[in-house]
Amino acid sequence: MKILSKIYLVLLFSLTAVACDNDRNKPGYSYFPDMEQSRSYETYSENPVLEGGVTNLMPVENTVPRGQIPYEFEKTDENRKLAGQVLHNPYIGTAMQGDAVIEGKRLYNIYCWHCHGDKGDGKGFLYTSGKYGYPPASLLADKVAGNPDGEIFHVISVGFGVMGAHQGQILPDDRWKIATYVREVLINGEGELAE
Repeated sequence: MKILSKIYLVLLFSLTAVACDNDRNKPGYSYFPDMEQSRSYETYSENPVLEGGVTNLMPVENTVPRGQIPYEFEKTDENRKLAGQVLHNPYIGTAMQGDAVIEGKRLYNIYCWHCHGDKGDGKGFLYTSGKYGYPPASLLADKVAGNPDGEIFHVISVGFGVMGAHQGQILPDDRWKIATYVREVLINGEGELAE
């Protein structure tokens, strides 16, 4: 048995040595040519099929990406106030409110706590560690706590002051869940959620 395994090792070593080549221009055999040679057009190359030879087409006018809803309000004070009047939280007063608060806490801990802090007081990690020199807004302050949920949703969507927009990272439904958590737990002070 030992002799047979030695013969296999010698054959394997010989085969490996013969398979090696110093010529970098000869990569060897291609087992899956579809994986190395794309049938699609290269980026910015000419396309003989389409008019003008373009490969990158614009989407059809007035189309919306799947799962996305266009947000019509811009980052202005007038639009923030208008959003507070027009937009209504779909979870408040429904049977789904409790689940929305629990999911909102999870999403808040992903997207918001590093600036606004665990308690929403604006003492998040970025500020307390000294990485950010100006304290973020406290969600418990009267000027924030008195805002309707539509304004909270608007600020999450397009930002406010130095806070950037999060509508590119957070789906609209998830933004409402965060707004529900902020309103019910942080602002209204309905206590910590059970894990």
